[in-house]
Amino acid sequence: MRPQRIAILGTASSGKTTLAAALAKRYGTLWVPEYLREFVDAAGRVPVDADQFHIARVQRERENMAALAAQRYLFCDTTPLMTAVYSRHYFGGIDAQLAPLADAHLQDYDLTLVTAADIPWQADGLMRENEEVSIIINRMLNQELTARGIPYVPVSGSIEQRVAQVADALSRL
Repeated sequence: MRPQRIAILGTASSGKTTLAAALAKRYGTLWVPEYLREFVDAAGRVPVDADQFHIARVQRERENMAALAAQRYLFCDTTPLMTAVYSRHYFGGIDAQLAPLADAHLQDYDLTLVTAADIPWQADGLMRENEEVSIIINRMLNQELTARGIPYVPVSGSIEQRVAQVADALSRL
């Protein structure tokens, strides 16, 4: 049986990783970490336009591998759609190879969560986003989801509140 894929989207430092790990623990399943963090650490630099497809492709490959072992749910700390939003912001568009991966969001994810930036912002190593950019990215993400007709559940508050909000949303799937 295919696990339900849960997309966790949001700006940098909005609690996606913490939420994904907490949900995986609660439901006894797997979560897929954001590959972008690993890429930045390994490359020692922020990504450029030419890296976007690679980052999204590896993210999807890791999701697909984790889906083979996940139980009921697979929590995905970001998706190629988020890479596409960042590509629009930083590079003025979505590369032709990245676009189909971002489009897969419509059929591949059973629930999309958007984390609120209501927790204290912290710099994230080489990651370049600051609070002002987070506001812009959040607006762009909401516009992208609306334009694509992707319903989403906003989650906010403490980690306990966020997990409870997600549990409620999962009970309605």
